[in-house]
Amino acid sequence: MEPLASQLNKAALRFEELETQLAQPETYADPDQVARLNREQKELAPLVEAWQRHEKLRGDLAGLEELLADPECRALAQAELAQSRQELAQLEETLRALLRPRDPMAGKDVFLEIRAGVGGEEAALFAADLYRMYAMYGERQGWKLEVASASHTELGGLKELSCLVQGESAYTRLKHESGVHRVQRVPETESGGRIHTSTCTVAVLPQVEEAEFHLDPANLRIDTFRASGAGGQHVNKTESAIRVTHLPTGTVVECQDQRSQYKNKDRALAILRARLYQQAVQEREEAIAGQRRSQVGTGMRNERIRTYNFPQGRVTDHRIGLTLYKLGAVLDGDLDELIDGLILAEETETKRSEAP
Repeated sequence: MEPLASQLNKAALRFEELETQLAQPETYADPDQVARLNREQKELAPLVEAWQRHEKLRGDLAGLEELLADPECRALAQAELAQSRQELAQLEETLRALLRPRDPMAGKDVFLEIRAGVGGEEAALFAADLYRMYAMYGERQGWKLEVASASHTELGGLKELSCLVQGESAYTRLKHESGVHRVQRVPETESGGRIHTSTCTVAVLPQVEEAEFHLDPANLRIDTFRASGAGGQHVNKTESAIRVTHLPTGTVVECQDQRSQYKNKDRALAILRARLYQQAVQEREEAIAGQRRSQVGTGMRNERIRTYNFPQGRVTDHRIGLTLYKLGAVLDGDLDELIDGLILAEETETKRSEAP
């Protein structure tokens, strides 16, 4: 750990600086600064706590090694030494993991977007199934989901849906869900019992602040219109729905879920910012990496990432070769085994790339 000790000590000093700053009354005159300092302190806390335990354990080990010279204490000291050395090795592995570059989007809320793809009404019905799956998973995680816009079909399917998922682990747990989801089943409208294959696309976009990605007002066209769907008299009388068009790219975002026109505008701009930011990131990654892709994949929308096969009751994630024969449970929000497998694969790939 010696090569990393300097980096770890700097982190500990920075943690103390943050504690001092947060203890100053004048700091709280700027709420944005307080939020930023609290976020940085929270990110550093696990690293600093592990480093402090590491240094204490090193001191304890030195004392135990001195006891080896005492015949009366030697046997007890040897047993404690073996256990402490094992704990020290585990702590060093933890510290190396915590020192790895952190995804700058980790901890952010996300916009989850689901769109029906190939398959007509059956694709739209499956899009509704996917939204229900993520909503139930979010409930298990304690997240809050707010629908920003949705376009329904007559049979209860979804042409497209965009919702905000708020929760500390939302991006980390959902980021690998982006891509093409394929379903194989007999549609309710199929009288011949034939299995159809349909697709939906899922996009997971981290929520980006204005300071992180600026939208030039000159590049935006903002239109208002009357919301459609459920909502009673308010829907019919008030032009509260918002459509924002980014003129350079032609990207269009609509938001009509909120009753306030201002809230719909803020939400639409947030979704647009997230989409454009993600496009910029993907373009940059493609320029740097060419066509190379990691085992887990990049989350590009044109990648077929998962198949839901109803006749066999199975779900297969093609990126990590994982097949589960519990389709019903997965569609009821039991996604942890799939998501944990993807996260583990990403961590394994990261370690492999770091190896000399």
